[in-house]
Amino acid sequence: MKKLLAMVVFLAAVMVQAQDRYTQGMDKAFALWQENKIVEASNLFERIATAEPDNWLPYYYVSQVNTFASFGEKDLQKLSVKLEKAKEFLDVAKAISPDNPELLIQEALINTAWISFDGATYGMTLSQKNVQLYNRAMELAPNNPRVILSKAEWDMGTARYFGKDTAPYCKDVEKALELFATFNSEIPYYPSWGKERAQQVLEACK
Repeated sequence: MKKLLAMVVFLAAVMVQAQDRYTQGMDKAFALWQENKIVEASNLFERIATAEPDNWLPYYYVSQVNTFASFGEKDLQKLSVKLEKAKEFLDVAKAISPDNPELLIQEALINTAWISFDGATYGMTLSQKNVQLYNRAMELAPNNPRVILSKAEWDMGTARYFGKDTAPYCKDVEKALELFATFNSEIPYYPSWGKERAQQVLEACK
């Protein structure tokens, strides 16, 4: 009995230590990202992902860091490296956590980065794909503010492209902003971005 108790205590201590390493690593990666050290942040998230093969979040953040860094990139080769890596890690995250609305949004953002780079080449095929992704995300999580905001922004962009009024989607942005006040997750490091962006978009609506 004493040996069993000792083993339980030992395993608990190992788990706490591993969790501490995870927390420290994630905090450090976010700090590097905040300092705009994109490559370093991506590499650290990647190392954490390797150590946490059943956790979709580090894979998600490798994908997100590289996607966000690709917007505005003018060099096709550099863009391709970032977005191919983003897609590679996203695919692993999706395998770990299927039907995850946060991952559907992330996939749509990768597509949007390609469209932003060259709409003539990628717009037709990826635009339709994004419509499907956002619709599916809305089915899965109709009260997730990031889902509502992201879909609204996509719909606004489509409306502008076709010369239509974007005002109808401002109500969706307003709803997203309201939901940001109450939406939360008990999962450490669960995505929380979007509130400031919603405020900016809503301000532009006015």
